[in-house]
Amino acid sequence: MSTLKYIAGYPEHIQAQVRTLLDAGKLGEVIAKRYGEAHVVRTDRQLYEYTQALKERYLRSAQPLHKVIYDSKLQVLKHALGTHTTVSRVQGAKLKASREIRIATVFREAPADFLKMIVVHELAHLKEGDHNKAFYQLCTHMTGDYHQLEFDLRLYLTALEQR
Repeated sequence: MSTLKYIAGYPEHIQAQVRTLLDAGKLGEVIAKRYGEAHVVRTDRQLYEYTQALKERYLRSAQPLHKVIYDSKLQVLKHALGTHTTVSRVQGAKLKASREIRIATVFREAPADFLKMIVVHELAHLKEGDHNKAFYQLCTHMTGDYHQLEFDLRLYLTALEQR
């Protein structure tokens, strides 16, 4: 029985259904049928503008973002699909903070809904540091089907790994 690391926390009957699709070679096909639409956000500049648009729509009062980029060093295997960081520097008598979001490059080619889910997740960390109830409420406010997208993203990553 193969280990399904991206859905390891889900009930066994769900994992069994995924294994069945994997064994039949159909998991990628099912995900592609549901989320076939690719996005056009290819460059770091486009990613920054895309993220800023979502931030302006849902988190207008949140701290400003200084950098949003695709990062090839993020390891999906270590469950880092995106990161958010705040870098503080002393400049003279002032403390300057720079907030960054880095998205794993695997999402450059991913379906549009998955990119949105990752960006929403990282934006939610601007308001909520932990993965708590308020964090997930904010995520579902920004994209109503957040939990389904998160699950399907796990299936997408499982299908990519099986290629």
